[in-house]
Amino acid sequence: MKTKVLGTKMFLAGEWISKEETIAVCNPQDDSLITNVPAASAEDMLFAIEQAKEGAQRAASMPVHQRISILNKAANYINKNSEKYAETIALEGSKTINQARAEVKRCIQTLQISAEEARRIQGETIPFDQREGSEDRLGYYYRFPIGIIAAITPFNDPLNLVAHKVGPAIASGNAIIVKPATVTPLSALLLAEAFEAAGLPPKVLSVITGHGGEIGDLLITHPAIRMVSFTGGLETGEKIAHKAGLKKISMELGSNSPVIILKDADLPEAVEATVSGAFYAVGQNCLGVQRVYIEQDIYDEFCSEFVARVSQYRVGDKMLETTDMGPLINEKEAIRVEKWVNEAVEKGATLLIGGKRDGAYYSPTVLTDVPADCTIAQQEIFGPVVLLYPVDDFASAIEKSNDVDYGLQAGIFTKDIEKAFEAIEKMNVGGIMINDSSDYRIDGMPFGGVKGSGLGREGVKFAIQEMTEPKVVSFKLNYKKTV
Repeated sequence: MKTKVLGTKMFLAGEWISKEETIAVCNPQDDSLITNVPAASAEDMLFAIEQAKEGAQRAASMPVHQRISILNKAANYINKNSEKYAETIALEGSKTINQARAEVKRCIQTLQISAEEARRIQGETIPFDQREGSEDRLGYYYRFPIGIIAAITPFNDPLNLVAHKVGPAIASGNAIIVKPATVTPLSALLLAEAFEAAGLPPKVLSVITGHGGEIGDLLITHPAIRMVSFTGGLETGEKIAHKAGLKKISMELGSNSPVIILKDADLPEAVEATVSGAFYAVGQNCLGVQRVYIEQDIYDEFCSEFVARVSQYRVGDKMLETTDMGPLINEKEAIRVEKWVNEAVEKGATLLIGGKRDGAYYSPTVLTDVPADCTIAQQEIFGPVVLLYPVDDFASAIEKSNDVDYGLQAGIFTKDIEKAFEAIEKMNVGGIMINDSSDYRIDGMPFGGVKGSGLGREGVKFAIQEMTEPKVVSFKLNYKKTV
């Protein structure tokens, strides 16, 4: 299956721009060339920022009905061209064609939700007379756009995670400059194409392709940028936070997600959900199931059924509808995962299934008996590997689940509502899914974590809160209220 991808141009302040210096975009499945995109220079980024200053003024002056119309038209454009978008996601990334189609649907919903939330950016009246001496004052607050937003996006959801930044930015009247992942820029460029077709005024949106080392620091440190919205790894996120300066920062930095399986759980449901949660998108999912804590009474049965389900996974050509799992984003990542697994096995872990690499492919892998000091036990794997642990009781499962420097989302399978609520209270995460995998998410919910998993929240309504500021208005009246 082939598709004609957007040529070799980037979207700079409303214009499609070519550059002599380019970056190859390759299919990770066979390393074949898809196309080349411009390698933007520092001068290009400076130009984009200068143009975005005017873009921010245009965006802020757009009436809400116009923002709503543009967002809905962009969503409709993507819907009409959905297969092109899906094929592009699958070609440049790791998702299978079925997973890519699901991402396109979510992107459409994200833009539609953004359109709906644009009409709900509201303030409140303030009772100033709550303070003695202020009986003659009346006022309110409203929310206004912050200006120019810098968005740095990852490779694993190259369309919808860009939409999660662009949609709320436009809904709230901001300009936005997107620096997509170097390996998967095409989906972000297709999103820009949709907004151009929808009539977004020039200079409000730029999608700049290039090397992070060349343009990334300039984007995040420039004083005109009022917010940095970053999705990626913890190490990079910490560097950005130190460099960014006095501006808003929103960061989703991944996880090491736990799921607890209690002995009263619906076992087939728990197996199916955790297998899917562990290996969806080759495990390159910030919400992906990495650690599973199973009560001792059902541990052997769960492991057996889990491995049996994993053995049915079909690994191969991601463009085939029958494929469950394709390659990682590149061979380098597959080698890293292989190294982490081998380290765990050398330290005493048991390999139940998988553990084989073929280029950028790494087979779905299940480990048990993993020592706590292994890299794979503490860090985000971001690959198709899951760790199974027996626990003596519920309290131990909670304690072990919390014993990492991440806290994005978690899951628990149980029919006991008391234990479900205890987990809700005691698990140190940004979201907990009851009788569901840790990777469950809808685009309208607040999304983010605690500890090393990030700062702030995404999800359209909550991103809009981050992308706006409240302004207080107080009127001192010339008459006294009658009593």
